[in-house]
Amino acid sequence: MRHLFTVIKRLSNKAPLRAHVLRPLKASGLVWESGRAGDGAGRLVCGSSPGALDKVRGQVEVREEFISEAEESALLQELEPGLRKKRYEFDHWDDAIHGYRETERVQWSPAGGAVLDRVRGVAFPGGGPLLGPVHVLDLDKTGYIKPHVDSVKFCGSTIAGLSLLSDSVMRLVSQQDAADWVDLLLPRRSLYIIRGSARYDFTHEILRDEESVFGGLRVPRQRRVTVICRNLPA
Repeated sequence: MRHLFTVIKRLSNKAPLRAHVLRPLKASGLVWESGRAGDGAGRLVCGSSPGALDKVRGQVEVREEFISEAEESALLQELEPGLRKKRYEFDHWDDAIHGYRETERVQWSPAGGAVLDRVRGVAFPGGGPLLGPVHVLDLDKTGYIKPHVDSVKFCGSTIAGLSLLSDSVMRLVSQQDAADWVDLLLPRRSLYIIRGSARYDFTHEILRDEESVFGGLRVPRQRRVTVICRNLPA
């Protein structure tokens, strides 16, 4: 598991509260799924400036209600026995995660496998080799993920994650200019996808409960389980 996260940079400055909302641009080719076509861009992504949003345009995506309540329940029923055998840890090996337990899973039930196939079809439409084990990360209510960039040695250009049990906020911060940040609202049962330079030029983190705010609105954090797929480096 230790290869999955390598901390590249710590960010000590608090991001400004003022946010600019990302408006959908058909020319970008970005597809937003959240009720009516296109309105997800305005509701699920915001940033510190139009320039910050332009840097990730076409490279970040949040698909609301990607799985049903029944599918979420089936996935959790499959994952809980293994997770319950582990304890929450508060000292990650490279200090990237606080209040977590994790596992990797290769074999899935037919129902779970069907969901993962759907994730892969959406997130990796061009095919190519994927990281074999699926990473499952369980964050305690008090847990959070600190700013980091996944190791380019082990992870490819795309990461896709299913958010189970809780809404949360993911923050991306430019490594070149910490004043440039983009927040993704990740509703329960949504799928997020991050591609290309948004993966390497921005750190990403999951905000702790007391800091979990999106566009000025409080987003209470509960226990959160994420099922994460990655492709292999080219």
